[in-house]
Amino acid sequence: MSTNWRISSFNGALLAAYFIPTWTIIAFQIMISPIHALYERPSISVALFISDHLHMAGMATVRFAWLLALGRMIVVAFFALFLVFISRPAIRKSGGCDEALGMALGIGSVISFASMVMASQVGETAAMRLHATELLLLLGTAIVLLVERPAQPRTLVEEAVAERDLGPQQTQLAQNR
Repeated sequence: MSTNWRISSFNGALLAAYFIPTWTIIAFQIMISPIHALYERPSISVALFISDHLHMAGMATVRFAWLLALGRMIVVAFFALFLVFISRPAIRKSGGCDEALGMALGIGSVISFASMVMASQVGETAAMRLHATELLLLLGTAIVLLVERPAQPRTLVEEAVAERDLGPQQTQLAQNR
């Protein structure tokens, strides 16, 4: 019994299981209390970079925090759309879910890379490790997605060969009933 799950679909589902709850919680914390949530572990590198290197005022920092939360929620939305698409076998077989996964991977990679660079600039090693790990997860899935192609539809010749090979087995099963 063969399945129609590709490695990139399975890997994308695992990534969605991590990124959807994690980034949603972070984004909602930023929406509720922008300054306080920006100085927590997942976003501390961004907060320190904004305050130390960009010298932004309070309201500009709040706007930047909301922009970060919006970016994270966009990634979450694309991952959720991807999960909806892979639940439909016809879309999964044809590779129609790849666009949503690709957008989530692209935007998420940009956010994680920028956060990693900011963490290295301000000297936050724990935050840099977190963002580097997220970036490697996203890039690994992107590489698998680029290399792996959707399953090609079977040709008429392949179907005829498969029917011919299964013919005696099907009749044998019918006789045994």
